[in-house]
Amino acid sequence: MKTTPTQTIVQALKAVREQKPLVVNITNYVVMNNTANALLAVGASPIMAHSQQEMAEMMSFCGALVINIGTLDSQWTPRMAFAVEQANLNNRCIILDPVGCGASALRTETSRRIADMADRLIIRANASEIIAMAGEAGSTRGVDALDSSDAAIGAAQYLVETYGASVVISGEVDYIVTAQGITSLHNGHAMMPFVTGMGCSLSALTGAFAAVGETTGLAAAAVMGVAGEIAAEQSNGPGSLQLSLLDALYQLDEATLLARLKIA
Repeated sequence: MKTTPTQTIVQALKAVREQKPLVVNITNYVVMNNTANALLAVGASPIMAHSQQEMAEMMSFCGALVINIGTLDSQWTPRMAFAVEQANLNNRCIILDPVGCGASALRTETSRRIADMADRLIIRANASEIIAMAGEAGSTRGVDALDSSDAAIGAAQYLVETYGASVVISGEVDYIVTAQGITSLHNGHAMMPFVTGMGCSLSALTGAFAAVGETTGLAAAAVMGVAGEIAAEQSNGPGSLQLSLLDALYQLDEATLLARLKIA
């Protein structure tokens, strides 16, 4: 019998907690603490590995590789490329977070280069980044999304076809776009964009779920959306939301997921 999307999400969360996959993150300075704690809260094991000297070894035993280009420079770019090569050699899934793609030529070119290199790829980004990566005329100012998520569906489909990837568009509605179709998630809260690194944490969680075989990005987006929703209900503002999110991720169970998921 075919597994439903909801069953896929529930089973993936259970698998992450049982297997505790190691997720290698080459991520930006702003969000290292946030993303590591989010991975721990959901049940995975994070490592922030940036040295090229250990990357081949890391890729031999990790579960997935997350690349976040938020603080790019001339040293980080070759490290990212090398990590992708090693991930490919070890058949690891690569999650690309093209932070600020479209804000500069460097970010756009680096995003496309990494995507082109990756054999098994999930792209997780906001609408403006997706549109810019696909080459359409999007609205990007820094790393903030000025486009609605539904405006990026066509661009996401182009990226799916071009790179053989799954694409997760984050926004008021999250869209998971694959070669098989489009799934939408209507969870989350309007307060979440006021906390830096929420999208980056979602990218890291996407790595954890990819490591246990859920390679569409659906389970991570669902878990993050529901946890964010719960956290917002318990918070007075963005400061307390950061803490409440970790608690919500840690406490999330099957019954809560089933009760709260808004999926189409």
